[in-house]
Amino acid sequence: MAKVTNDLIPTRATLLHRLKDWQDQPSWQDFFDTYWKLIYGVAIKAGLEEAEAQDAVQETMLSVAKQMPAFEYDRSANGSFRVWLLNLTRWRITDQVRKRKRLPAHDASDSIDAGTWLTDKMLDPASKSLDALWDAEWGKNLLAAAIDKVRRRLDPQKYQIYDFYVNKEWPPEKVAEKFNISINQVYLAKHRIAELIAEEVKKLEMKTG
Repeated sequence: MAKVTNDLIPTRATLLHRLKDWQDQPSWQDFFDTYWKLIYGVAIKAGLEEAEAQDAVQETMLSVAKQMPAFEYDRSANGSFRVWLLNLTRWRITDQVRKRKRLPAHDASDSIDAGTWLTDKMLDPASKSLDALWDAEWGKNLLAAAIDKVRRRLDPQKYQIYDFYVNKEWPPEKVAEKFNISINQVYLAKHRIAELIAEEVKKLEMKTG
């Protein structure tokens, strides 16, 4: 029975509870949009090919779906949602590695054992290296998801002002000239959007202690 700890903030706990309903497509889409890039990126950096990483994403999501009917939000349990999702991802990456080992050798004349050439650059899914990779990608993924959520609900021009100033690092004077606004408006847009992103991160973020 899957259990997740009080590392979940209420918003995320509520979402996971809603995932019990297979027909709740908006909640499932929200969950997928938030975590698929994390799972995919870790799978790629662990050594999977693109198609394998895509399979790992789909299989991980299926694993989540299968566990949802028995899901319980247990505040007293040890661990965290971050670790729970990592373990599901780890098992699906391991599945892809096992499939590789069942493939024939790339070149029949190769002296390497069948399938070995496919895994020589793989991280061991059971190793601490994968844990470290997951931790490194976790925060970046949630920030990217938060930015995307904010961007989609903002007026496009307002987000462009923020993007040109913060991401493209244009001087405020150049941004103001491009959008025919004052420099103070550039600063204000940056401040307000940064606050929105920070708020969204809080909604997505789980403690990792």
